[in-house]
Amino acid sequence: MRILMIQPNYHSGGAEIAGNWPAGWVPYIGGALKHAGYQNVRFIDAMVDETDDDSLREIIAKNEPDVVMATAITPMIYKAQTTLQIAKEARPDCVTILGGVHPTFMYSQVLHEAPWIDYIVRGEGERIVVNLMRAIADGSHRKERDRIRGLAFLDGDQVVATPAEPVIDNLDELTPDWSLLEWDKYIYIPLNTRVAVPNYARGCPFTCRFCSQWKFWRKYRHRDPVKFVDEVETLVRDHKVGFMILADEEPTIIQSKFVALCEELIRRKLPLHWGINTRVTDIMRDRELLPLYRKAGLVHVSLGTEAAAQLNLDVFRKQTTVEQNKLAVKLLKDAGIVAEVQFIMGLENETKETIEETFRLAMDWNPDMVNWNMYTPWPFAELFEDLGDKVEVRDYSKYNFVTPIMKPEAMSREDVLKGVLKNYGRFYMNRTFFHYPWIRDKFKRRYMLGCLKAFATTTISKKFYDLERLKYKGGMTTEVDLGFDESKILSKEDIAKLKAERPDLSADIDFTGVKGRGPVTAVSACGAPNELKVDERKVAVAETN
Repeated sequence: MRILMIQPNYHSGGAEIAGNWPAGWVPYIGGALKHAGYQNVRFIDAMVDETDDDSLREIIAKNEPDVVMATAITPMIYKAQTTLQIAKEARPDCVTILGGVHPTFMYSQVLHEAPWIDYIVRGEGERIVVNLMRAIADGSHRKERDRIRGLAFLDGDQVVATPAEPVIDNLDELTPDWSLLEWDKYIYIPLNTRVAVPNYARGCPFTCRFCSQWKFWRKYRHRDPVKFVDEVETLVRDHKVGFMILADEEPTIIQSKFVALCEELIRRKLPLHWGINTRVTDIMRDRELLPLYRKAGLVHVSLGTEAAAQLNLDVFRKQTTVEQNKLAVKLLKDAGIVAEVQFIMGLENETKETIEETFRLAMDWNPDMVNWNMYTPWPFAELFEDLGDKVEVRDYSKYNFVTPIMKPEAMSREDVLKGVLKNYGRFYMNRTFFHYPWIRDKFKRRYMLGCLKAFATTTISKKFYDLERLKYKGGMTTEVDLGFDESKILSKEDIAKLKAERPDLSADIDFTGVKGRGPVTAVSACGAPNELKVDERKVAVAETN
């Protein structure tokens, strides 16, 4: 059986400025399939290759796959749907499968929009995909599909969601195959080296209201540090990887395990640098251990500071303070680790003054890097429901962190974007002339100048923050085209009507399955957030140690 995995050709002008990132789902899902005996697996990275639709159609026709698989986060969903439509056109008899965060929760809407998708895999996919592939291979999948957990599909015009597949409690059972990737494509620009995105832990014990990862993974789990470093050593030795970003939401939550990981990396003396995303409170807790982390090759930490004003931190349920954010930045820099902070912009209470306040705080905290991310109200997160008819824009292709989705009460979306770009320009101009060239640490100086090069290159090419949508006159931004699909901008009346008439198109996050048109069947469709188990005592102990 021929299996073709495709990363859809979607671009946003966000994280890509640092280089081309390998599709993290491919080694893990593809590895699970190969471990189960399906050896004819190929991956097409249409995103990195910038493969247009006609070329993709030719590639699919030439490969004659029996199964075509794709994935989608929210902004990628339309390109993913189109990718699988092209697959059906080029290979009508192939089975099309879609996975990822967005279809996991929005499977009903996706299947109504894209009925050519045969199956949606919801949540953690390794076991589900293998079970489905076995049924496809023996020709029983049409008859047995309602017995395979973790799927959604169309039966006539009725959406069916089967009960959730239990999570993989032992992540050391994972069998990733990194040879599926063409490694010459994946270069991390700041260090001019190959980059990987391995998975050490899954899930998060915290419940930030703007996030959905804790719902998607349902339960926090981590791998054995030694076995994980075995995988890292394979990446370095066999694929010449020189930099990695952990794909985890919260890799440092269990201090003892993260320390063990670092000690194992030190013991093996791997020529590798790496970065993580983590919480401010973990950095404060681990202040005495930061030199150890740096010795293990950890050189870049992105902090989820999220908001400048304590009001917004409380709204997000971040459980941190502005003062803690500043301290965490200082602790990282004192340890020789790059400190990157994140601000979420464009909430309903945004003003020119609050945008200016984020710049003032950025200069006061003095981090090495700052990202101003546009608030993106995921249609399956708590805040989306709270915002209700204030979320007029339902064009998911623009839910990309660089496009203002919400319209603040006191300013336009366009002015939010202009203010954020002004902040970027001022901050990095300051770093260009007064900071990066004068860093005493040679490695950090080289790293930061590499980051600056990536930033400058994508700014000149207008890929950064999708700068092509800006129009200039006399050096000033005079016009902004946000590029929304007008048919996906809804009035309050449209939203109310949609909610009343088509509740089945809303996100399934309440553990009851699809409701609305057709028979109502109670199923544990997503398995989230009900299976999320948090030992609050352990979290409290971890944060105070």
